[in-house]
Amino acid sequence: MSRLKSLYNDEIVAAMIKKFGYKNVMEVPKLDKIVINMGVGEAKDNAKVLENAVKDMEAIAGQKAVLTKAKNSVANFKIREGMAIGCKTTLRGEKMYEFLDRLVNLALPRVRDFRGVNPNAFDGRGNYALGIKEQFIFPEIEFDKIDKTRGMDIIFVTTANTDEEARELLRLFNMPFAK
Repeated sequence: MSRLKSLYNDEIVAAMIKKFGYKNVMEVPKLDKIVINMGVGEAKDNAKVLENAVKDMEAIAGQKAVLTKAKNSVANFKIREGMAIGCKTTLRGEKMYEFLDRLVNLALPRVRDFRGVNPNAFDGRGNYALGIKEQFIFPEIEFDKIDKTRGMDIIFVTTANTDEEARELLRLFNMPFAK
């Protein structure tokens, strides 16, 4: 069992109950899943770019990535409906906690001029979105083998009802929010 998952079971639950006054342990918000999404616009011209993006994402997430396809055609972008234009993966359970641990303790501190993540990027329903500009902040990516710098979106889906509860949950997981 990962360190964060065991931490969640004890310390985080106790801290959340103390702060929000839950009557039942089942009311305490949990981290449901982490979705990692990488849009690859150049994939319409060069399929090899998408293969490299998928390879990077699979190395970062530790599991298989799924291709995302365009929902409708956009003539200005030269995209047809059904074209593969990105990739995503959904992490749950043990892999989710391991990824969160690596993100918070290894990857985010490697970002240049890092002052913390945006504390206002919540959606109103207790989910948090984080954008990363470079994939090589993750230790799994070898800098020499990168063909192009790609960003990604990381979405933390929680069972929290409010943004305040979700912010506290992620703060207890050591998410470095900017002051």
